[in-house]
Amino acid sequence: MAERVPASLLSALVDLMRWLDATRIPAMIIGGVAVSALGRPRLTQDVDALVSLPESKWAESLTSAAAYGLQPRIEDALDFARRSRVLLLRHSLSGIDIDVTFAALPFELAAISRRARLELGGVRVPLPRVEDLLVMKAIAHRPKDIEDLRGLLAAHPAADVEAAREWIREFAAAMNMPDLLRDFDALLVKGHAKP
Repeated sequence: MAERVPASLLSALVDLMRWLDATRIPAMIIGGVAVSALGRPRLTQDVDALVSLPESKWAESLTSAAAYGLQPRIEDALDFARRSRVLLLRHSLSGIDIDVTFAALPFELAAISRRARLELGGVRVPLPRVEDLLVMKAIAHRPKDIEDLRGLLAAHPAADVEAAREWIREFAAAMNMPDLLRDFDALLVKGHAKP
């Protein structure tokens, strides 16, 4: 699986995992690294993590991150995180950007609880279930996310797409974006799976 993690990201991923493991923050790697590990390898230039951590511990966790070469990449990173729920870090050794998203939604917290570890480049990394990554990608809904969905569906023909569809349906309704479910169903039809 080492070939599924670009070498440029590996040192950042190693230090990110060292920090998350040492602080026992419930977390998983999402975004392009997760897609490359679980679907089709693709170019990604950053590392994304989803973590479960109360806001009262954000400042302490940011302070502890420095020991692992993880520094804020903007001024007032905590203020930005309080507004956006995303902590913007940079791995000082590699220059790789790391986005740490603080989970708040029931789906995000449930997805973290269902994570599984997979070895990538010699590092044991917590990753989402394929079904949860399908939901994340359907909601993000950018052209690259649609391509990621295609790759994930092709790599996992036995995935429980109905479970993913239920979450996507809920998000589509809550966000008033019916195209989220419609576009996901279109991918299923093209892949010959029944929506």
